[in-house]
Amino acid sequence: MNRSNTSNLFGSRARASAERAATGLWGAMDQMWDSFDQRAGSRMGRGDVRAAVLAILAEEPMHGYQIIRAIEERSNGMWKPSPGSVYPTLQLLADEGFVTAAESDGKKTYSLTESGREEAQPSAERSAPWEMPGMRAAGRASAIPKAGAQLAQAAAQVARNGSAEDVAAAVAVLDEARRKLYSILAQG
Repeated sequence: MNRSNTSNLFGSRARASAERAATGLWGAMDQMWDSFDQRAGSRMGRGDVRAAVLAILAEEPMHGYQIIRAIEERSNGMWKPSPGSVYPTLQLLADEGFVTAAESDGKKTYSLTESGREEAQPSAERSAPWEMPGMRAAGRASAIPKAGAQLAQAAAQVARNGSAEDVAAAVAVLDEARRKLYSILAQG
């Protein structure tokens, strides 16, 4: 075996080892996401979509995608209703006489009728779907998976591109982060 074949062989092994390490990190990241899957999902019931659309339109007329974005913003990204749930809801509200649609710049802008405003009036027993306790808790909890995913991406880059010393330093940082997270729970 000549020298060039030997360096290619060892270079390939080193690359394969780094790829396995990065793959292992992505597997760990998938496991982390799975552990957060108990959060409130992005699916809500039909009544929730209806209540959300009425609440949004009570503030100002909007077109369908504006309604979707407004719901997503108010729920801190935890709920983004699909067009397939919002547009049929708008049609149903129009059929019931609660909403009217006006065409403007090629888009339908929806607004509440007088009876729609009465229907949208908040009551003591009802709150907007994005104000439900489960949605608020899920919104707070979503910060941790996002930060964890960003951390895993950085660790994967070190595993792919870093030297052996870089990898050892990254492992030490990750171990320290894990210990600090557990100490937060121990203090609480």
